[in-house]
Amino acid sequence: MSKDLIRDTRPGVQMDRLLEIMRRLRDPESGCPWDVEQTFETIAPYTIEEAHEVADAIAREDMADLKGELGDLLFQAVFHAQMAEEAGHFSFAEVAGAMSDKMVARHPHVFGADNREKSAEQQTRDWEAVKAAERAHRGETRTLDGVAMGLPALLRALKLQKRAARVGFDWPDVSLVIDKIAEESRELAEARETLGTDEIEEEMGDLLFVMANLARHLQVDPEAALRRANAKFQRRFEAIEDALARTGKTPGDSTLEEMDALWDAAKMMEKG
Repeated sequence: MSKDLIRDTRPGVQMDRLLEIMRRLRDPESGCPWDVEQTFETIAPYTIEEAHEVADAIAREDMADLKGELGDLLFQAVFHAQMAEEAGHFSFAEVAGAMSDKMVARHPHVFGADNREKSAEQQTRDWEAVKAAERAHRGETRTLDGVAMGLPALLRALKLQKRAARVGFDWPDVSLVIDKIAEESRELAEARETLGTDEIEEEMGDLLFVMANLARHLQVDPEAALRRANAKFQRRFEAIEDALARTGKTPGDSTLEEMDALWDAAKMMEKG
């Protein structure tokens, strides 16, 4: 591959280059043995992982890392498309073409004759109407049809609830959701004391499902909120480790009371 091609920054040139690299990696005779033996099923977990790493780079506001993670995610799309083309299903060009057609159809206020002077709320309603028509065309006539099973459970809960809410199956007030959380919490506590592992898991799922619903009513992205909480926990726990290290200790050498005190100190430090 020539150096001129590698240095060419035109998107189309680099996209063609990436597609050619993927074809060579999958070549049964001269490609990479690992890439050749992969299937849709074995690659799918990597695709999900790369999407999460994109979200992580965004949360950290690391644009240099985001560039790399977006490349990794793009490569996943190229990988799946190459396997599909080999099996005679579709090509990358068809994937890109179908997406372009979809975006044009879903934005008549940009690419068609519709009035562009619409509120974001009206555009959202129009978008959902177009998507509903697409689902109906695919034979997905039930309210919850088409909500992907492979989504992270918390995100899928949110999407299921949004779909149900569109047809009126929703709590009219956030206070009722909070009441339901209290009810599910009591049921989980009772299950812990009297029931088996399977029943406890079921009650835990019910509580998490209602928590996702509360996030929706509060217009909070539960995935983003939990990522933020995860980052906060890691940051504060590492502050505990750092404080202990200054005294020659590790968490394993310390009592819970010591670590709790250091946690509170880290919390106060963050709040200024």
